[in-house]
Amino acid sequence: MKHALLLVLALPACGVPDDPLAGLEVRQEDPSDLPLADLDAHWRDRFARGDAVFERTHRAADGLGPLYIRAACASCHADDARGPGAVTKLAGAPLPWGPTVRAQLAAGATVPVGVPDDPAVVTSVRLGPAVFGRGYLEAIDDAEIERVEAEQARAGVVSGRVHRVCRVGAENPDQPFHDHRPGDCDLIGRFGFKARLATLDDFSADAFVGDMGLTSPLRPDELPNPEDLADDERPGLDLTLDAVNLAADYVRLLAIPARPEARVEGRPVGDGPALFAQAGCATCHVPRLRTRADYPIPALAGVDAEVYTDVLLHDLGDALADGVQEGLATGREWRTAPLIGLRHLRAYLHDGRARTLEDAVLAHDSPGSEAATSVAAWRAFTAPERARLRAWLETL
Repeated sequence: MKHALLLVLALPACGVPDDPLAGLEVRQEDPSDLPLADLDAHWRDRFARGDAVFERTHRAADGLGPLYIRAACASCHADDARGPGAVTKLAGAPLPWGPTVRAQLAAGATVPVGVPDDPAVVTSVRLGPAVFGRGYLEAIDDAEIERVEAEQARAGVVSGRVHRVCRVGAENPDQPFHDHRPGDCDLIGRFGFKARLATLDDFSADAFVGDMGLTSPLRPDELPNPEDLADDERPGLDLTLDAVNLAADYVRLLAIPARPEARVEGRPVGDGPALFAQAGCATCHVPRLRTRADYPIPALAGVDAEVYTDVLLHDLGDALADGVQEGLATGREWRTAPLIGLRHLRAYLHDGRARTLEDAVLAHDSPGSEAATSVAAWRAFTAPERARLRAWLETL
């Protein structure tokens, strides 16, 4: 059993001068790395083997680099929760080596991808998200997401939209989670801050190459770099397709941590969900979405998943914009963050700028933000109502 979030004060961020998590306290132990209940022997074996892949620290001899951010999945998703790793994103000017700072060097590389000396370049920080409960997001029925999109369009208060993305790379006939072939560009993006990835296999392969420089059949090419290095100390592909799939299965099979009862001054909070809906938060942070009846893992199939997201893109205005275009998502758009495991977080929003839940709510009142009406409703609550809503949110 692991802790939800360990001390991060002494850990440097990934390519970020000041760690956005610095100064946060050590909190109580809370299991966050447990598998779904009632898994059969096959899936329990996949979970255990995937856990080892997720925790493994890679070396140059394993194909690490030539440029990278961190050397292990767990380095940016400690105990499957958020952080301590972070990345710096770039926007605002032509970026020949991509929009991500990759400051660590291996395999003979001598020139990192840093922040260009260009006043037109703007930077922003993104904290590694929690990964537990993500199998539920993959299992949500497409029709559910499209239904919520249509309901929002009819209501006219917010205007979330599906992010249609392509599946790339090789297909593994042993992976039963989707029947899409490479090149299919009508998938619903679910993963990443801007929903640019459709499946957990793509999510894993993308993280391996983007964060560690580890190529695989799903991402066979090294990322562009200033020295045009096309390989590393491990010739050819660095990871097998099964290694990528195992990492994906580990994330896929992580349970949503058990949620305690909400209390204020020792008394149970009974109206937290009602206040959440009254403020309009549940319009985007949809409490439950139905998963596919035919999803290959029975524990995730045909259930009302408590994910607190609509998986849609929303314009959150100027102040939260990072200027980074990802696929069809603009620099002002973000996928609604799932509130799975919210209580494990000690910094909120994509860059950790909010240190309290109230700060996170108020930050949604950015000029042009679709969430401004919800912020107004929050402000209109009485102090006791806000306290009860906060207490309930802190149990998610």
